[in-house]
Amino acid sequence: MSQVPAARRALAVLRLLASAPGPLPASAMARSLGLPRSSTYHLLTAMAEDGFVTYIPEERRWGLGVAAFEIGSAYLRHEPLERLARPLLRRLVDHLGEIAQLGVLHGPETLYLLKEQPPRHATLVTDVGVRMPAHLTASGRSMLAHLPAAQVRALFPRTFIDRTGRGPSSLSELRRVLSEDARRGWSAEDGHITEGFASIAACAFDHTGHPTAAITVTFRREDHPPETWPALATPIRATAAFLTTRLTGRPPHPGL
Repeated sequence: MSQVPAARRALAVLRLLASAPGPLPASAMARSLGLPRSSTYHLLTAMAEDGFVTYIPEERRWGLGVAAFEIGSAYLRHEPLERLARPLLRRLVDHLGEIAQLGVLHGPETLYLLKEQPPRHATLVTDVGVRMPAHLTASGRSMLAHLPAAQVRALFPRTFIDRTGRGPSSLSELRRVLSEDARRGWSAEDGHITEGFASIAACAFDHTGHPTAAITVTFRREDHPPETWPALATPIRATAAFLTTRLTGRPPHPGL
């Protein structure tokens, strides 16, 4: 247990470097982490010996090392997000009898990573590996609703793609929709992707409160009219909250 504080400081260094736009001076890291300069230098030297950080003498700065890159690559191979979400999607499908999907933001698009569906269910255009305009999908909007306004503006500077003649067509309209979605804790789209189908989604968060992924349920609109959607959203929100817990994450503020 005596090594736990040192381990936490090393992880804090890695997180700080990972969030920075480039290598940092040791003095800046010491200030950010609230550590004595001497302790910071000793810590960085030890981490450099194991390849987790590297020193750039010409710049007098420290950056992430090859070992950190290797761990990041291993993370992708292990597919932890998909592995943690898959049993939750299956449980949701068993409960609701509708298609459930896991999506993430990929720029201004929603990228679908997982899809679970009951037997003999209608096929959707949204499948694993498919990208859709995030402002038209419930999953995309559930994540956009928890991004800073400046980031949303950067993702949608001008043109808004239209598929069925529905959905936000301007930044101001999108902002109004996202504000309502953030307030109630779930998002919905009604025929924005495919005529006759609607979707409800809720967001899962990482340890910083950043939107990581969205759980979406898609259904024929005639089977679930809009007045039933708040009740339908309850198990979807619960599933997203459980995924947040499994990711050791936290919502950005209470109530979500």
